[in-house]
Amino acid sequence: MPEGLKTLTRYTIEEEHRHPGSSGEFSALVNVVATATKIIANQVTRGAIVGSLGASEPDNLPPTVHRKLDAIANDIMVAETQWTGHLSALLSEQMTDVHPVPDEHRRGKYLLAFDPLDGSSNIDVNLPVGTIFSVLRAPDSGPPTNADFLQAGVRQVCAGFTLYGPATMLVLTTGSGVDGFTLDREIGAFVLTHPRMRIPEDTSGFAINAANERFWERPVRRYVHECLDGVDGPRGRDFNMRWVASLVADTFHILTRGGVYLYPYDTRRSGRVSLLYGANPIAYIVEQAGGWATTGGDRVLEVTPEQVHQQVPLIFGSRNEVGRIERYHSEPEEGPSFDSSLFGSRSLFRPAGR
Repeated sequence: MPEGLKTLTRYTIEEEHRHPGSSGEFSALVNVVATATKIIANQVTRGAIVGSLGASEPDNLPPTVHRKLDAIANDIMVAETQWTGHLSALLSEQMTDVHPVPDEHRRGKYLLAFDPLDGSSNIDVNLPVGTIFSVLRAPDSGPPTNADFLQAGVRQVCAGFTLYGPATMLVLTTGSGVDGFTLDREIGAFVLTHPRMRIPEDTSGFAINAANERFWERPVRRYVHECLDGVDGPRGRDFNMRWVASLVADTFHILTRGGVYLYPYDTRRSGRVSLLYGANPIAYIVEQAGGWATTGGDRVLEVTPEQVHQQVPLIFGSRNEVGRIERYHSEPEEGPSFDSSLFGSRSLFRPAGR
């Protein structure tokens, strides 16, 4: 490890020392979650070598031969965290209901909600995937239930994600800014490489799945069209469009270079991103890095969950651009209808007048 770099273990201990009276339980939990993601990283990087494929694997293969990596990642997170005494219950994208810590283990004062392998459909084509997690305080009384997790995002005590890319990165916030750690495989530890990550207030980049344009509301269509019009349009400058189909990959890109991510409401379904283990932890990270996150009409972190697998629209990134998109949602009749789509007379593929 290069001299001067700080390990995650040292980082969490020093953070605890800044809060007199801390028990050390929270920092221990963060390190346990980090250990689980290191195990997942090993599985992800080996892929088909260990007989594990992504979400698109054939359904007719025997489970003893192939097993979807998102299910494997889920089991790793549960196995590595439930026995530690820090948690009362867990919730994940792979679970129908909450998973109380078994009676043979001591129950702690925290709840862990997580998406074990965001973007798992990317595995088979070797694109980035990741694990997203959120930590909440557990109620003081009674056995764990689904209702324990129905807390607005502002009540999170920690949020983070691990990105399994060319390097394995852990991005973390405990409410005092955002720090990024890189897994040093030579020593088997995360080390602090991206302290105090900040999202620029302005940007010239946005991420959206343009294939869904026919389902967008007019405010989103208005924003995207203005960006695509570039220097000739009302924005007077050119924008870049990208889409990785991996929430963690697009979030990390925005944290390091700025940008806006849009997974908006559309006419097929009101929400697209899971609130408790997707939108809330990402929104907490983004706001702690100086950005903003909205559903289009509401601040994400103030949405009151109604059920554990609730999904919401998610728009986040550079604060000024997200603010513009929010303003467009307050002017819903402005902007182009579907008739002037990306694929119409002025399109990505056909010049005007042809």
